[in-house]
Amino acid sequence: MADERFRPSVTVAALIERDGRYLLVEEHTPEGLRLNNPAGHLEPGESLIEAVVREALEETARAFVPEALVGVYLARLQRPSTGEDVSYLRFAFCGTVGEADLARRLDEGIVRTLWLTPQEVEASRDRHRSPLLWQCVADHQAGRRYPLELLATDPSVYAPRPFS
Repeated sequence: MADERFRPSVTVAALIERDGRYLLVEEHTPEGLRLNNPAGHLEPGESLIEAVVREALEETARAFVPEALVGVYLARLQRPSTGEDVSYLRFAFCGTVGEADLARRLDEGIVRTLWLTPQEVEASRDRHRSPLLWQCVADHQAGRRYPLELLATDPSVYAPRPFS
């Protein structure tokens, strides 16, 4: 339709590498148990950096400190379980985390966190929630790093929303 606008879902992802292993989450999805970077959707009233810090904490129970932007990715997926055609615009950040807060519950649907080598991540591609998981790890391995200053958040993002 002429009046339908393309509206990809804006997501953020955390690439967390320690001692040669990447922190991933195993989560329930409509397609079954899948692996993903700690990731999720940008919410109203937050910057991209605030979103990735929040999502990493919710999904791993670890405080994430973003250090660089690894890349911006656009992917289109068709969900096998529903046939839904969805496009995602993903901003992937690398950074560090502290130890897990054992008193904090993982986000709904997250079964566990696990640390995998790049070889293990690549070998498990049939279990990835998105093809972007491997692409982000590969780009991180290739040394892609962009300054966080590339991202600007206008103060209007934080303004109260009017009632509809």
